[in-house]
Amino acid sequence: MLDRKQNTLHYRLMKRLKRPPRKKLKAILAERDSAALVHYALRLIVLLVMIVQLLTANYENAFLCILTLMLFAIPSLIEQNTRIDIPPTLENTILFFIFAAAILGEIRSYYVTYPFWDTALHTTNGFLAAAIGFSLVDILNESERFTFRLSALFVVIVAFCFSMTIGVIWEFFEFGMDWFFGMDMQKDTIIHTIRSVSLDPTMSQKVITISDITAVTVNGQDLGLGGYLDIGLIDTMKDLFVNFIGAVVFSVLGYFYLTRRSKRVSFIERFIPTVVDKE
Repeated sequence: MLDRKQNTLHYRLMKRLKRPPRKKLKAILAERDSAALVHYALRLIVLLVMIVQLLTANYENAFLCILTLMLFAIPSLIEQNTRIDIPPTLENTILFFIFAAAILGEIRSYYVTYPFWDTALHTTNGFLAAAIGFSLVDILNESERFTFRLSALFVVIVAFCFSMTIGVIWEFFEFGMDWFFGMDMQKDTIIHTIRSVSLDPTMSQKVITISDITAVTVNGQDLGLGGYLDIGLIDTMKDLFVNFIGAVVFSVLGYFYLTRRSKRVSFIERFIPTVVDKE
């Protein structure tokens, strides 16, 4: 047990010695380190937004800013406390993703102002989650502790399934927040046709169609939406579909990267976490 603890402490010490120290802002500006500059810029913007939310007594958004800053710190914590090295491109993309979802999407209401915003984020999520799933399997594939080698096709299938699983879990989370806490994370969609067996008076599973819906009245009040209100199903399926697209794109690129090591797809290395050698 003592030897194990000594080896762990030795490894952490060696890792800290190998990893370059965190640069100060002045050094970052002098060296034009774009990756580190992105970190500082996004954190500064979030801090300014949080101050504004506190001054306007919008404490819910202020808490969201604090949560965003905590999420920003996760990649750095992973690098400092594990053997995983996160490429700067992947880390910056994750930070931009968090910023776009929490600050722009929620606080600045981009989800409502720009209908494509949620779609773009879910597509990006599919791509990033596939990259992480890919790296997990690829790391095991290259490990000397394992005597087997997985085919490139199997690796990308696992990466794809990992990405889709993350997407499904997130939709479970959205549904749970809406159902139990009365939120509206699953955004509604205005449709003009409904088809349902529940409208069949004969109860014989016959699909009844109502088309050209231009107005809906609830409890005597016209909703004024110009159509029927779908409560989240279309949004959920759309999110899963674009997550699927993002996962497929990375999986295809990852397959060619593993099989041909082509320079044309070598850029995906910027999105694949790797393990730092102990030596």
